[in-house]
Formats: sequence, C-alpha cells, structure tokens
Amino acid sequence: MRLVSFKHSGRTGAGILHGSGVFPLQDIGYDDAVSFIAAGPDAHQRAEHVEASASKRDLLPLESLHLTAPIPRPQKILCIGLNYRDHAIESKMEIPSVPTVFAKFSNAVIGPGDPIVLSAATQKPDYEAEFAVVIGRRAKHVSTSNWKDYVFGYTIVNDVSARDVQLATSQWTVGKSFDTFAPIGPHIVTADEIPDPHALDIRLSIGGETLQHSNTRELIFRIPELIEYLSRGMTLEPGDIISTGTPAGVGLGRNPPRWLRAGEEVVIEIEKIGTLRNPVIADQARS
Repeated sequence: MRLVSFKHSGRTGAGILHGSGVFPLQDIGYDDAVSFIAAGPDAHQRAEHVEASASKRDLLPLESLHLTAPIPRPQKILCIGLNYRDHAIESKMEIPSVPTVFAKFSNAVIGPGDPIVLSAATQKPDYEAEFAVVIGRRAKHVSTSNWKDYVFGYTIVNDVSARDVQLATSQWTVGKSFDTFAPIGPHIVTADEIPDPHALDIRLSIGGETLQHSNTRELIFRIPELIEYLSRGMTLEPGDIISTGTPAGVGLGRNPPRWLRAGEEVVIEIEKIGTLRNPVIADQARS
C-alpha cells in the first residue's frame, strides 16, 4: 500500500495510490493520514480490500491532486545524525557510540514538487538524502525483538540544513528547521512491501549529477536499535517520523563545498519507495 496526502478542490485528505488514481480514505471515514495510521492493522487491511475493488469512478485522478507531504504536520520528526560511517568521517566528527538525535519541526515540512526556499539567513544551504521510518502505533519501551510491530511504513526525507547556522552551536535544531527544509514523500510505502529495510539503494542527484549514493545496509544504528533507544525515554506516536541519517556526499563534505543554488532540482531515489523531487528557489530577500 502507498499512502498519500493531498489537496483537491479546496480540501485536504489522504488516500491510497491505485494505478493512475487515488482512493480517498475519507470515503471510509478517515480524514487524514495520521487517523488512518492510528486505526491499526485491521483497519488498514479493510481499506486495502476496499481500495483493491474500487472502480474508476471511486478514484480521484492523480493529475487533479496536489500531493503534500504524506504526514503534512507530523507531531515529531526525529533525525539521526552521523549514522553512516562515511558521512561522519567527511564531517570530521567522531563515529557516535550512541545515536545522535535532533529534531526538525513541522514548519519545515513540504511535499513532493514543493520548492525548497533558500532563506537569506543562511549562506550554506545543504542537502541530505535520508530513509525514514513512520511509526504505526504508540510505542514505549520497545525492544529490538518486536520493533516491526511499531512500524507503519517508510518514506523519503531531505534533511536540508543551514550549515553555517547549524554548526555555529552544538545544538542543531535551528539550522535544521528553516521553513521548507524538510521535504518528505512522495508517499509512505507500508512495511509489508519492504521485507528488509536495511538493503535499500539510496541516491541523490542534482542536474543529473549523482552526489550521494549508498545503501541502508551501511547504517550504523539500524531501525530496531533506533526505536528501542528513542522509546526508552519518550512515547512515539502514530505518524511520528524517524529520519535515519544521510550517507557521504553532502555539500559540506566536498572540496570545495557544494551548496544548494536557486534554479536547481534535488532528486532523491530510494529503492522500493520511489522518487522525491523538489525545485530550489531563492526567497525575496535573497533575490
């Protein structure tokens, strides 16, 4: 199942991709993606059954929709820093012995095709391709043995970063949470379609040039460890997002550094999930 959120004819909603259309979940009682995720596996199976038998008249044409981030306003976006060994090395930072966790806020969230706006408050905007986990049910004190029970699915995050702001202090949140600095999407692929999330190719390109290319097998802290670690001290809720970190090749680690520029398009591809595309524009203060 591929879950999307959208705007259509002045209303917002969520749905399941069905060929060239979307089956709207509002038709079976769910106004948004989070309420559907929280409804649990039995509800998901019923929705999938109804969607599979849907006729064309039951669907919204995909071209008539503006897809938003699949979770438009997540309660928590928990990001894992330095979680690929090669990225920690290029960042000239120590390999972490425990997960490095920071937050991005919901004001940063945009969807597929929405523009990344280069704020005048940073001169060093950077890209980061990341594989992300979407929590499916309330999680507290989860062990690594049953982590799969708490995962709804997977998506793509671009952890856009204002490096000069981020690295001016030991606390990264402000530099990570500029408006539009968290593109997410284009959809969430449910966990049943990805038996092994630790064997997925991940790639980021700009203008046809591949800048990042790795595989989720290279993660230092894998999903079971991350869910266990995070749920020890905080309750994870349906729709929360854990973005698992970025591999080497970011602009900061290049010589000379390579920052995002207006007029570009950032393309992230993750195997079995899809492609997230976002144009880059300057805000009025920079233009």
